[in-house]
Amino acid sequence: MSSELKSIFFRVALVSTIVAAMPIGFAKTPAQAEKVLRVAFPAADDGFDMVKTFNFYSGNVADVIFERLVQYDYLANPVKLVPATAHSLPTIEKNGQVYTFKIKSGIYFTDDPAFKGKRRELVAEDYVYSIKRILDPKNHAPSFSFIDNKLVGANALVEQANKTGRFDYDAKIEGVKALDKYTIQFKLTQPDYNFPYILAYSTFGATAREVVEYYKDQLGMHPVGTGPYMLSRYVPRSKIELIANPDYRGFVWNFKSTGTAWDNQLVQQMSGKRLPQIGKVNISIIEEEQSRWLAFQSKQLDFDTLTSSAIPKALDQNNQLNAAMQQKGIRLYANKEAEVTYTMFNMRDPVVGGNSLEKIALRRAIAMSFNLNEYIRILRKGQAVRAEMLVPAGVNGHNPNYRSSVGYNPVLANKLLDHFGYKKGMDGYRRFPNGKALTLKINTESGSSSVMYSELWKKNLDAIGIRAEFKVSNFADNLKAATQCQYMMWSGAWHADYPEGENFTQLLYGANIGRGNQSCYKSAAYDGLYQQAMKLAPDQRTPFYEKMSRQVEADNPWILQDTRIRNWVIQPEVQGFKAHPIMNTNWQYLDIVPSQQNK
Repeated sequence: MSSELKSIFFRVALVSTIVAAMPIGFAKTPAQAEKVLRVAFPAADDGFDMVKTFNFYSGNVADVIFERLVQYDYLANPVKLVPATAHSLPTIEKNGQVYTFKIKSGIYFTDDPAFKGKRRELVAEDYVYSIKRILDPKNHAPSFSFIDNKLVGANALVEQANKTGRFDYDAKIEGVKALDKYTIQFKLTQPDYNFPYILAYSTFGATAREVVEYYKDQLGMHPVGTGPYMLSRYVPRSKIELIANPDYRGFVWNFKSTGTAWDNQLVQQMSGKRLPQIGKVNISIIEEEQSRWLAFQSKQLDFDTLTSSAIPKALDQNNQLNAAMQQKGIRLYANKEAEVTYTMFNMRDPVVGGNSLEKIALRRAIAMSFNLNEYIRILRKGQAVRAEMLVPAGVNGHNPNYRSSVGYNPVLANKLLDHFGYKKGMDGYRRFPNGKALTLKINTESGSSSVMYSELWKKNLDAIGIRAEFKVSNFADNLKAATQCQYMMWSGAWHADYPEGENFTQLLYGANIGRGNQSCYKSAAYDGLYQQAMKLAPDQRTPFYEKMSRQVEADNPWILQDTRIRNWVIQPEVQGFKAHPIMNTNWQYLDIVPSQQNK
């Protein structure tokens, strides 16, 4: 996280900051002011300048404020791209090395003081500028790795900025340039048919230079885009309120069913409607699982995922909604995420980090102590599957036959620790080979599931004689600490930003320390494999992703855990709901209709 963004969230004055709402006076948008969608985040965002964060919850909001050139078809499976602000998908030249987009005219940013009373149209240069912000070293953009060494001439400008301390935003870049007012062209250093998927990620949404220069380090609290919604009220770590962008052009719901019963129902309900229909989105930050479940039951939330404690109360033995839930008209949508969850070690930490044999042995023993089956049974209530490799199912580069070499084996873990001199003291807990006390410090969050997770870790670590302390904080602060390599252990998850294994393997690439590489892991072997993979077409990379997974199993910067099955429960008034494999926000595709009309 950048120093600018840090300053926002550590100023006491911002604890109760509220961004004043603009009056709702819908013009172009078909949204209806009386239709209010109520949702909850289980953890806090950290502002909406996506160049400076990859906070999942920030991204959910940014997705409906900032528009990309392309976006995902709502129903298509396998996923496919469709135009967003672009007239059509790009023209492709030189076997996937040159991409040219034509942008629609007449798209405008929402009114903002930064524009000094003038109406501001979206132009190609806005996308060029937005990418330059990702390149600017001072922003420490987590998504820099998505375009690192991919745009002709871009890295030379980055190197110049590293030397001079200033990024030249007026410099021309051959790899990304506006050919005219509405045409943008990308020239890549090598062919890459995966590149358009990268452009669909929220960080690549258009941002106006005037807005960035006007708000400076307050930009994360003042997102200004061209999308279907705009920020109207913001209480950091508590409440977010969005209203429909009155100048948004709208679109017609015309997606095609994949043939499933769920899709067929959506097509029947939604086809031909002008969207967005929702006039306001109210987002509450509710970290405690029981509170979210009670809020859903009392109809204060329109949809949510079933928490682990709620699963036995809502699902029967066949993982279907029980009779009581069905009688209320609640619907269930089960979705296996394109994700992996993991526990991270900070490889720069003096206790668990480092590449000496005894430190590798310590991490390996900790990994072998973790009872993943018990974790899935108790914490996930069986609603998850073991993650075997870095790249999950549903993402290009996943091998369904791959099996991890690291498994639950506390007996072997104890022998390994004994062999490398981690002897137990009189209290039953192990010490370093030099005799000093050994204590793991594990960052975690509040909430019942986090408490259960900590208890499981303590039980597993006690079985191999390692003492652990648990530091309870909030997600945003733990994320900040991980980004700065200032922690020992923490658990995380990564959901696919685009459907290619690069999106997952870049999380451990050495050059991304301080960006996406929260383990602060640097391995010449891993980095070499990553660099070789990036020179290949996506359909040729799987063997390298397998070797990278093996290298991670050897070094143990991560303990891979699971891929979750999200059970979405939806109130009967909500129409159009589907969880997309990649896209995280579906608010613009929904409608709210009184339940009597749904019958």
